[in-house]
Amino acid sequence: MYRVGQGEKAVVMVVTTATSTVDVERASLLRFLEDQRDFLRLTVRGLDDEQAARRTTVSELTLGGLVKHVTRAERNWIRFVREGAVHPKVDYEDPATWEEQADSFRLLEGETLDGVLADYALAARETEELVNGLPDLEVSHRLPDAPWFPEGASWSARDVLLHVIRETAQHCGHADILREALDGQKSMG
Repeated sequence: MYRVGQGEKAVVMVVTTATSTVDVERASLLRFLEDQRDFLRLTVRGLDDEQAARRTTVSELTLGGLVKHVTRAERNWIRFVREGAVHPKVDYEDPATWEEQADSFRLLEGETLDGVLADYALAARETEELVNGLPDLEVSHRLPDAPWFPEGASWSARDVLLHVIRETAQHCGHADILREALDGQKSMG
């Protein structure tokens, strides 16, 4: 580290090595993901289980279901970073496939908002542990076969983190709309 200039206009320059640059990038991505998680938790703060499970628009989405869904999605993507695509080819024509997906967006019998929030916190810790334990963010695997991925494409851990941030942010926007429709509260603007 060294200083360029004098007084209030001085600039401190930090020289980094490749390792510390990787650590800074990793920390930045995890911080951005945590910021999005905080928005989602803020949006559902103060709700009871009935409110968290209530549909407030014509959509099937619920606030508790969104927390449950982003938890599931984050876990699936972090498992992908660790193990690669482990699921057999999914039959997207099978109604059971879509029912399982729909169930990930709603609180089912016996599920509570507190329970899905606790699971979300656990998934966040699991993500941070895995990401911080990677040698770098270039760890890469071939994407699963799916109509929305280019054939034969691969994603690195960096790509996965960016995708999880993007998906979480998208669902934060959904949650903000659902919460405003529920009781008028705005959490993101």
